[in-house]
Amino acid sequence: STMRERNTSDPLHSSTDLTEGKEKLRLKREVGLISGVSLIAGTMIGSGIFMSPEWVLHHMGNPASSLLIWAACGLLATFGALSYAELGTIIKESGGEYIYILRIFGSFPAFLFAYTSVILVRPAGLAAVCLSFAEYAIAPFYPGCSSPQVAIKCTAAACILILTIINCLNVRLATSVMNIFTAAKLLALLVIVVGGLVLLAKGQTQSFQNGFQGTTAGIGAVGVAFYQGLWSYDGWNNLNYVTEELKKPEVTLPRAVMIAIPLVTCLYLLVNVSYLAAMTPSELLSSGAVAVTWGDKVLGSWAWLISLSVALSTFGSSNGTFFSGGRVCYIAAREGHMPDILSMAHVRCLTPSPALMFTSAMSLIMIISGSFTSIVNFFSFMAWLFYGMTISGLLYLKIKKPELPRSYKVPIIIPIIVLMAAVYLVLAPIIDRPQIEILYIILFIFSGVIFYFPLVRFKYHPRFLARVTLHLQLLLEVAPTTKDAN
Repeated sequence: STMRERNTSDPLHSSTDLTEGKEKLRLKREVGLISGVSLIAGTMIGSGIFMSPEWVLHHMGNPASSLLIWAACGLLATFGALSYAELGTIIKESGGEYIYILRIFGSFPAFLFAYTSVILVRPAGLAAVCLSFAEYAIAPFYPGCSSPQVAIKCTAAACILILTIINCLNVRLATSVMNIFTAAKLLALLVIVVGGLVLLAKGQTQSFQNGFQGTTAGIGAVGVAFYQGLWSYDGWNNLNYVTEELKKPEVTLPRAVMIAIPLVTCLYLLVNVSYLAAMTPSELLSSGAVAVTWGDKVLGSWAWLISLSVALSTFGSSNGTFFSGGRVCYIAAREGHMPDILSMAHVRCLTPSPALMFTSAMSLIMIISGSFTSIVNFFSFMAWLFYGMTISGLLYLKIKKPELPRSYKVPIIIPIIVLMAAVYLVLAPIIDRPQIEILYIILFIFSGVIFYFPLVRFKYHPRFLARVTLHLQLLLEVAPTTKDAN
């Protein structure tokens, strides 16, 4: 597929025309249904299901209510993804929330999303998953003691560099890696599920007796429990970031969502049941890594398989996060919200290599700067703030512009439920236990104003940037994407 010439008209002032399809840029359409399911499921199944169960249980107070949280998180992720599927059939462009906010609400809020996502959210999330991968990958080399931070950070950095090479070389190679690692992690989860069913068959059900006793009732605690659970489901919207690279997106997008997310939800519930069958709630709460403790109790001398499985799982999840995260940077640059060089693609590989390299560089900075113990809560706060804005945009289109062509429609009650959940997840922790870090996050989001007005609104571009862009084009062998004849 050919690459298209960069749009020379101002996309920011014409961005509300949702029916305009003539100015879309496209990379090669390499992502089919199987790769789409792998991208969603493979990104969702990362470190969360191996780390978060103890925190969900901690905040909810008992096994039964924690299982309800896991089921509710799966339902919410499904509803959100189905809502996004309709948006993806109306606005058939890559970029996820960014492109939807841009086309519906205009330039300024879209820039704030791109600025926050490209600089902080995506690199921080990628760095956190790569750090999890590094911890599990090098743990066998340091038996009986904690791994040194230098070794963990160096391994995480190596992981990011490998992912950069894979994703810059070829889209098909990146999707093949996703497919292989998704199959491996599904196999690992099935081992845990089967082990749990065997334990239940032997009568180890004591964790489920008086299951609702001591349930936490505070709205803030429930909100934080949702954050921990939803961290494990993060990635449900990944396919919307690569809409232009999907084969038959109007069919592939809804189908992949309907296959991947219910599959992951069922696995998560069964894995949690398996954990609770092998451990008492108090044992689970005291475990530093739930899956490893489960392996020690159930698999014995084969427990190393669990550490290997978690390492494979987190590497595959990192690949999916990197694959989609680079596209946000690429699309934002294409729309004039980031430097021009980030909107270009490699002349032979047809991959957005400058955007991928930039995402990689930001993630490496995040790894060097420290660990991410509280990243889940703050990542989720920012994510659901923008998810809520995007879903409100869908409701606007359903009510005000029902005539827009769409091949898939979600019942209006579903985005209403998702919007209500987003409002709850943003406000509940603030109301129940306000933290100064949330103020810092909000200030960071609005600090984008400093860059928006001179660089985007008034188009002030220092002359030296053009020379830097030209030299980078020659060095990286990239060019502006060209128009598709269709």
